[in-house]
Amino acid sequence: MTDWTETELSALRRAYASGTTRVSYDGKSLDYGSSEDLLGRIRTIERAIAGVGRPLPVAGLAGFSRGDR
Repeated sequence: MTDWTETELSALRRAYASGTTRVSYDGKSLDYGSSEDLLGRIRTIERAIAGVGRPLPVAGLAGFSRGDR
């Protein structure tokens, strides 16, 4: 997984808020196809920073039987 920075996230948020799809930060410049693409990237980074993207543990369902039926 890529390590995203708060600098990248704030640059993406500024671009989205201003209505542009071109983002520049840390000497890099990126063009997103649409505002939906940009928003999707913002949400992905927010989830990764929050730790939501981790796989959830698998839980089983217990079943019971009396054995005489």
